[in-house]
Amino acid sequence: MLVSAATLAAVAINGYHPYAEDGGIYVAGVKRLLDAGLYPHDAGFAMEPSRWSLFAPMVAAIVRAVHAPLPWVLLALHVGSIWGTLYAAWMLATRCYARSDALAGVVVLLACWLGLPVAGTALYVMDPYLTARSFAIPALLVAIAGALDATDWDENPGRRWRGWMIWITGLAACAAMHPLIAMDAAAATMLLACLRARLSEVRTGGTVAVCATAIAVTACAQLFAAPESAAYVRAALSRSYWFLSEWRWYELVGVCAPVAILGAAGWISGRRDKWGCKTGAERTLAQTAVIAGLLASAVAVLFAPECAPGHLVARMQPLRMFQVVYVVMIVVLGGRLGETVLRRSVWRWAAAGLVLGAVMFASTRAEYRASHHLELPWIAKRNTWAQAFEWVRVNTPRDALFATDGDYIHAPGEDAQNFRAIAERSVLPDASKDGGEASIAPDLAKAWAQGAAAQENLNAISDAERVARLKPLGVGWVVLEASARTEFACPYANAGVRVCRLGASQ
Repeated sequence: MLVSAATLAAVAINGYHPYAEDGGIYVAGVKRLLDAGLYPHDAGFAMEPSRWSLFAPMVAAIVRAVHAPLPWVLLALHVGSIWGTLYAAWMLATRCYARSDALAGVVVLLACWLGLPVAGTALYVMDPYLTARSFAIPALLVAIAGALDATDWDENPGRRWRGWMIWITGLAACAAMHPLIAMDAAAATMLLACLRARLSEVRTGGTVAVCATAIAVTACAQLFAAPESAAYVRAALSRSYWFLSEWRWYELVGVCAPVAILGAAGWISGRRDKWGCKTGAERTLAQTAVIAGLLASAVAVLFAPECAPGHLVARMQPLRMFQVVYVVMIVVLGGRLGETVLRRSVWRWAAAGLVLGAVMFASTRAEYRASHHLELPWIAKRNTWAQAFEWVRVNTPRDALFATDGDYIHAPGEDAQNFRAIAERSVLPDASKDGGEASIAPDLAKAWAQGAAAQENLNAISDAERVARLKPLGVGWVVLEASARTEFACPYANAGVRVCRLGASQ
């Protein structure tokens, strides 16, 4: 009951934007699997997220099996993934706390903070749209809960064996959805297992061994990495969130603060058994997150600087480990909030929920201010860019190739709505989201560099220059901001956007 109610609250607080940001990238891949005729000119970019993940094939299979429209399936899976995440957090909390108010604190705080940005990693704790991460995060929490059971020496052997099965199953599910998150989950749970060893020598030696192995493997990977093309280097360097040196001061605070909070919980405070903390599980969990965060930071500094001769380690994004750190921080803070502050006071719970939810709701509305807070399948789109993309889907040839400004997702009022996912038409790769795909798939880097260069400042240049840049690439249509000057024939226009035929006069 608590998890179900918190799920609805989480959706209401954090919003739902199925075609924004990475959500649009993954949806395009699903649409390509459902209709092989889509994206004839840019299938590589549409399908890249499916290269190492079963997410898109799974969603496509569900759509075929239930014979339901894709938007409804996306919504159902998004809500289901949030329920699964909150339930997995509750599972993890039961390993750390005995009191029901602590368990409720974990679930409520996580529901309110799902949209919390993870330092400067360009990630949220959980996205307001469906991606492979939507299923990898609950699998990660399940794996951690299983690791706690498997290493609880006070329990009977049968429970420990079940813990091993839960641990392995969680890691396998995580790997099937998102291999990078699975790597973080494996490293974190191995550290946890070492810290839960009975003998202090094993705890210390095992922890040092895991950290040393991670650094050695990373060093070897960097040393023997394949040479990189100039186009790929450009794509890699465009991902500023890969490099700690590029992070702003408040993003660095976002790294230090969770480590400090968890450090206090893991080493400074007492065991707090009087509050119902179970056999030091919370302390070990906090210590694991601190060590994992410090290890990831060390790997990023040593092997993933901008000036490195290769960017293989940066491509693996070691700083993603802070998604694990943030989730553990929320579990620890939620547990302590529930058991020490809110307890059984209805008024305190109501006030805490309103304050925490209101802050995150306001943050989400500021991020997607030109779109509905809940972009549900039966509601007409409010965003002018999304309206234009829908017109494109209905009124242009399926094999048409489009161009947009290379940085269109950052245009005022665009709200990071993905052209490819909504319009279902091919488009030259953009500088932002497609740049992210090229940065992890070097074979796409050349096409990305060419497309991004051709679309640079597309709204500001003349029609003659647009034709000179785009015609050789086979582009037949352009999407321009309403304020852009053009003499092209534009069969669609609204307050924010125009859709025009390249080279066709009015």
